[in-house]
This record gives sequence, structure tokens and C-alpha cells, in this order.
Amino acid sequence: MRSSGLSIFQISRTVIILGIFISVLVFWVNDRLVPSSLYFNQRVKAQMESGENKSKEKGHEVINNLSMYGLRNRLFFVNRFSADTSTMEGIVILEHDTHQNIIRKIVANKGVYEDGSWRFYQNITYEFDENGQVKGEPQYQEEEIMPIPESPRDFLDQRQSPEVMDIEQLNNYIWKLSRSGATTVIRNLKVELYQRFTIPLASIIIILLGIPFSLMMKRRATGLSSIGISIMVGFLYYVVNAVSIALGKSGTLTPGLAASLSPILGLIFSIHLIKNLP
Repeated sequence: MRSSGLSIFQISRTVIILGIFISVLVFWVNDRLVPSSLYFNQRVKAQMESGENKSKEKGHEVINNLSMYGLRNRLFFVNRFSADTSTMEGIVILEHDTHQNIIRKIVANKGVYEDGSWRFYQNITYEFDENGQVKGEPQYQEEEIMPIPESPRDFLDQRQSPEVMDIEQLNNYIWKLSRSGATTVIRNLKVELYQRFTIPLASIIIILLGIPFSLMMKRRATGLSSIGISIMVGFLYYVVNAVSIALGKSGTLTPGLAASLSPILGLIFSIHLIKNLP
């Protein structure tokens, strides 16, 4: 086919189009079907483990061991949250500064959401200095209205893990956290978000990497070795991706670069190999 004058693109056009179609399909499935399926799986697993009635209404949902990052750089830990009564029990709130140093700790026995405000009962507030040591005496209040902007709906919406969020939900979650100053968590979530766009590209990138090796099959032995090299190159692609993601979550690379590094390198390498084909 090459000797007859056909270009590499003409020879591989059908495969490239198939790769693009697969990439688009994978993106749609990952964003529309996978999060909802994972969430449903988690719900069923939790119901089976706790023995709860599957027909229980969502409004009467009870969540145990709830944790979430909130506004004003606060981290919430709640032993039990009842949606129907808007009540939290066993509350621990850690408040941090912009450098993620703890500056305040609030421990409360119970919290009830009434008239747009959280009313805490039997709560103790600890203040910390720049060295992380408790300063002054802990302040005890039998009852206190807390300046917490989150509503019960916020706790329900943000209890989900990033894996069960679609792109829009994850982006909104990152926006909310960006106002809290939780830089490490935000960085990890951004890597997760950008991966939603770059992971589907693996199909077309692997195909482009395989094209130059597939056109080297002049003899049987060469063909078998080319197949082996193609598999190895595809494996290395995922190794590079895993390393770049790890560097992104550690802060060495920016989230965008960490998620897109392997597709960029794969694309450059494949174009280089294709251009050097006879």
C-alpha cells in the first residue's frame, strides 16, 4: 500500500477514526454512567452492611462517620448526621489558617439546624498558637449559635467521594473548597478532574503509538517483534501516566501538566516515529 503511493494517514485513517470514537465513548461513559453506578453500588453495600430498609426515604437518611471540607478552611467530622431532623451528633471541627496550621478546634455533643443557623449543645472550643499548642483555657458553652455557613443540604451533597461525582459536580466541589484554603486537597481533586479529560485520550494515543510499529512488519519475525514492542510501549505509557499523577499530587507538577503529561509525550513520540517511517 505504501509502494502504491498511499500515505500513512490514508492507510491508518479507519483505525484513527475508531480510536477517536472509542475515546469519545469512554469519556461519556466515565462521566455519565460510572459515577452513578459507583454511587448506587456504595448505597447497596452500605444498606446490606447496616441492614437498613432499602425503601427508606431519602429525607430520612442517616449518615454515620461523615467528614467533609467546608468553607473558611474547616474540616468537619460528624459521628452521626440525620437528614430528616437536620441534626448532627458527635461533632469535631478543625479550623486551619492559610498554611493549613490548626488554629481552633470545636468539639460538640450535638448540633441542630434551626432558622438558618446551627445551634450547638455542650460544645468546647480550643484555641491554638502558631506552634500548635493550646493557648488559654478551653471555652465551654452549654448552648451556642455557631457561624457555620453550611446547610444540611451541603453536608448531604458533599458527603460523596470524588469517584462518584461527574465532572460538573467535581468542578463545583473544587470551587467550594477553593474558598476554604485546603490546598493539598484541592490539588489532588484538580488532578482527578483533569484526568477525566485525559484518560479517554489513551485509546487514540495507544493507536498512534502502534501505527509505526505495525508498518514495520515486512517479515514474520519482524512482525512478531513489532507486536511485542507495541505492547511494551503501551505499558510504558501507563507507567509514565502513573508517575506523572503521583508527581502532580505531591505538588512537583501542576495538576494540569500531571494529568496531560503522558498524552503529550505519547503524541510527540508517535508523531516522531511516524515521520521517520520510510
